[in-house]
Amino acid sequence: MANLNNLLLFTLTFQLLFSLHVSSESSHTTGDASQFPKKFLELAKTPEVFDWMVRIRRKIHENPELGYQEFETSKLIRSELDIIGVKYRHPVAVTGVIGYIGTGEPPFVALRADMDALTMQEGVEWEHKSKVAGKMHACAHDGHVAMLLGAAKLLQQHRHVLQVYLVYLGTVVLIFQPAEEGLGGAKKMIEEGALKHVEAIFGIHFTNRVPLGKAASRPGSMLAGSAFFEAVITGKGGHAAIPQHTVDPVIAASSVVLSLQHLVSRETDPLDSKVVTVSKVNGGDAFNVIPDSVTIGGTLRAFTSFSQLEQRVKEVITNQATVHRCNASVNLRPNGKEPLPPTVNDVGLYKQFKNMVGDLLGEESFVEASPIMGGEDFSYFAEAIPGHFAFLGMQDETKSYASAHSSLYRVNEDALHYGAAVHASMAVQYLKDPINQKAFMTNFEVTQRQVFHW
Repeated sequence: MANLNNLLLFTLTFQLLFSLHVSSESSHTTGDASQFPKKFLELAKTPEVFDWMVRIRRKIHENPELGYQEFETSKLIRSELDIIGVKYRHPVAVTGVIGYIGTGEPPFVALRADMDALTMQEGVEWEHKSKVAGKMHACAHDGHVAMLLGAAKLLQQHRHVLQVYLVYLGTVVLIFQPAEEGLGGAKKMIEEGALKHVEAIFGIHFTNRVPLGKAASRPGSMLAGSAFFEAVITGKGGHAAIPQHTVDPVIAASSVVLSLQHLVSRETDPLDSKVVTVSKVNGGDAFNVIPDSVTIGGTLRAFTSFSQLEQRVKEVITNQATVHRCNASVNLRPNGKEPLPPTVNDVGLYKQFKNMVGDLLGEESFVEASPIMGGEDFSYFAEAIPGHFAFLGMQDETKSYASAHSSLYRVNEDALHYGAAVHASMAVQYLKDPINQKAFMTNFEVTQRQVFHW
């Protein structure tokens, strides 16, 4: 009986202290602390946060770095985290950075931004154009880094208001990921422990297909899986005027390209979306010479397994080359590019995200997205733990914004404060969810028993 009374006294004392702390913290703010996330958008618009994000975005844009080479980008991220007082782990997956805001205790929820640029020459003329020839941020990763740092700033600077959620109810994990563009950066981060203790993860990508200030998502399959292929078709070159003395790899390659299209049009269920695209053909450098070889390459997209499709791609290329008396070697992992699984959104997290967007931006600001054949290596995270990936609109009716991976791509910087607010609000929304509160109390009760037993 004495032990039971001591346990009850311990529990009541904790609950009293918890209530007093919440009351004390609330007295320093206007309104109910539970409504504080709705103010994130207003806070993100202030010059202190918005102008700061713009400066970071432009600095990263001027100095683009490819996958696993984001050393200066990583250094900049760590420097800004130091300034705002966020602890972090580095290096992870060569250049990756993982920040932590909160108790360092469960539950853990992660927010992710990718950092790498693309191999292409920027075609946009503006003051902060890429200073590195042949490299460009043409997929908004510079903006993704800036808005996640913005979210970190919001959460860290206002942690005294959010203690009821972040001190007592868990940790926000900030994942700055390298090598998203086909090099499996997410997979490598997972292998190096990026998701240790993490229960859920959220990712955001800017898009020109959704109006500014709106967010788009869907439950289940969001993005297709992607894979790549490259083949070298070898024949016997010679003078173009005497083709009978050659074994023409150009004709063989042409036949291969056309035959590959039949894999979707004649071998795939029309209700099972797949894409086979040949996007690279290289061979010959003279008008009157048939080359010895032709190199082709492309991509595959699917919401289901790639194994059968990859096998058929290989068969078509080698067999068509044989028909034309050529040989073919096929590489299904060109330049080390690993296949990406489809990105599948957890239904529960989707509902939380949709509700949060409605509360933060208004119900009319949420758009039900259609599945997209584009791939994203966020899929590795969502495959390992419950995950949710969404698009944040940046299209402005008065301006035109090119699609991702275009040399004319631009980020609408007016969308940065939306991204920071959505990131921060989603983290708080997840941590204050009743299910996670229950999990916290369960963990606390276990700790109580351990302390009491000791």
